[in-house]
Amino acid sequence: MIAQMLLKNKEKSTYKEDSASEKPLRSVVKSLSWRTIGTLDTILISWIVTGELTLAFSIGSIELVTKMVLYFFHERVWNSIKWGK
Repeated sequence: MIAQMLLKNKEKSTYKEDSASEKPLRSVVKSLSWRTIGTLDTILISWIVTGELTLAFSIGSIELVTKMVLYFFHERVWNSIKWGK
């Protein structure tokens, strides 16, 4: 039984199997919640460092956009790399 579980874990899953375990909307909500947590963290750190809440929110706003753009291109580059596929 353990051997079967290990073999199943080594097999590649299909989109149909993935979508059965996690729907795309769930992935979108998880992405948004993680980005929110990351931005709030940046705002908090910026506030601690600068002591200015307005400046901290400005930094957080810029970070929100730049991190999404950078992540998009990061994903596109990794999709073109064959290693590990």
